[in-house]
Amino acid sequence: MKGNINKIQWLKYLGILVLGLFLGRLFFGGSSDSDHSEHQHATENAESAESVWTCSMHPQIKLPEPGDCPICGMDLIPLGANDDDSPIRLEMTEQAVKLGNVQTSQITREASVKEILLNGKVQIDERRIKTQTAHFGGRIERLYVNYTGETVRRGQRLAEIYSPQLVSAQKELFEALKFKELNPKLVESVREKLKLWKLTDAQIEEIENTGEVRTEITIKADVSGVVQKLNVALGDHVKEGEPVLEVVDLHRVWVVFDVYESDLSFVKMGDKLQFAVASYPGKNFEATVTFIDPFIDPQTRIAKVRTEISNAKGLLKPEMFATATVKAGSANSGSALTVPKSSIMWTGTRSVTYVEVQDTQVPTFEMRQVTLGASLGDRYIVEEGLEDGDYVVTNGAFTIDAAAQLNNKASMMNQEVYVKGKSSGEAEKVEVPSYLDKSPKAFQQQLQEVTKHYLKLKDALIASDQKTSQILAKEVLNSLEKVDMKLLKDQEAHMYWMDLLKVIKKQTGKIADTKQLEEQRKNFISLSQHLRYAIKAFGSTQKVFVQYCPMANDNKGASWLSLEEKVLNPYFGDAMLTCGEVEEEIVASH
Repeated sequence: MKGNINKIQWLKYLGILVLGLFLGRLFFGGSSDSDHSEHQHATENAESAESVWTCSMHPQIKLPEPGDCPICGMDLIPLGANDDDSPIRLEMTEQAVKLGNVQTSQITREASVKEILLNGKVQIDERRIKTQTAHFGGRIERLYVNYTGETVRRGQRLAEIYSPQLVSAQKELFEALKFKELNPKLVESVREKLKLWKLTDAQIEEIENTGEVRTEITIKADVSGVVQKLNVALGDHVKEGEPVLEVVDLHRVWVVFDVYESDLSFVKMGDKLQFAVASYPGKNFEATVTFIDPFIDPQTRIAKVRTEISNAKGLLKPEMFATATVKAGSANSGSALTVPKSSIMWTGTRSVTYVEVQDTQVPTFEMRQVTLGASLGDRYIVEEGLEDGDYVVTNGAFTIDAAAQLNNKASMMNQEVYVKGKSSGEAEKVEVPSYLDKSPKAFQQQLQEVTKHYLKLKDALIASDQKTSQILAKEVLNSLEKVDMKLLKDQEAHMYWMDLLKVIKKQTGKIADTKQLEEQRKNFISLSQHLRYAIKAFGSTQKVFVQYCPMANDNKGASWLSLEEKVLNPYFGDAMLTCGEVEEEIVASH
């Protein structure tokens, strides 16, 4: 009896359990299945998206699961996370930025003042060098100045000379004095003769009063200064006009500095500069620029800049070394946009830098080609390519550039144009050689004239005006005929232009020959591409924007050129007037 009761209770509990499972299935089963399905679908998508992992610094690394890069040890990221397809932009992870020690700083406009370190010497003012000559011939009997460096004053005795000429002249004077009353002019003529030999009135009067012929006459200093050179010794015979000694006045001296050719624009006449000499530590002297050498030394590439300074106390000695620090404005001094030198990478005729793109989810850097002005010590003036407020990479630029090159992006050594929109979805990479240094200004101006007519043709296509497009295409052809390819002396550059010219003429001719707007726009694609190559290869006299529409050319994408950043689409006109983006900026060549 008891066993039957237990069996009944067990069946009762089992029935309750089955009923509960049924009700749970009824109320929650659909939601559970849906959640499970969505979760499974999301998991599959995540696994599909993250099935391949790569390194942001070494994109050749591709692994099936997350981990560390076997080359640099960085965390791998899912392939496709870097979805910015711009050829001039590179995305990096926060860890890559830290490992590369990438640092940025904001650039602003500031006074274009350069601090220049100059080296120079104290030198004698050449205008203050005087030569004391013998005004009559004779023999040095006594010498009162015996060494160089001795200070002499005007009127001071320099030497005693025995001169037969003076002996004869004195005798003539005595004879003339005897007939002074009868012939006073004769006395005056003899006195003038003695004065021409630089005898003073006092000396002549003394000779007349004594009535005796003096065999030795004193030579007196004509100027004051320091003896720089002594040309005679005791007992020497000198001739009339022969230099006895050289005297220099050191109360005012020159300080001559060497200025490099690249710094000359910062130094101007009348500038005040502070300099120091090793003999007086901590003491600064101020001098004024009075002369800038009009010639450059062909070996050292420097010019001499002369300053003048008073030296009444004699502190400055000739041949002392001097150093000066000049803070000077350039010839175009004023507010200018400057960039640290550490930000600039040189590639021959090109200068590039990297700018941090703001308001992005991950660190993104954009390569910019810049035109530089004068050097300001540790900075350059930026003429074109950057804007006030940009954040430029001041440290780690080469790290970013290397990563860009590995990611097949535009980089310092990779000046390439990317034409998007192949049917396969891959970008067609066209390498454009640079002939900027081999392209004369006249050729660039002629090419700019072609661009001007091209832009008019573009505007006609924007307006969907096929008749005007035909007329303007002929103007483009006329401007092409005026381009003198003989200006390109380099054979390689010459041949490259001929290849481009053939395609540009062909496509422009097709536009001129057809009345169908769609055909005109189709031929405009190739015309734009090859004119773009020409401008990049040979240079432009003004900035050119390369704009891109991914929907043009049957969704394959197409580019065009513009002088304005604002997008106006020539491939769709009013239908999709503003469809597109700025793909590249081609800066003006100088």
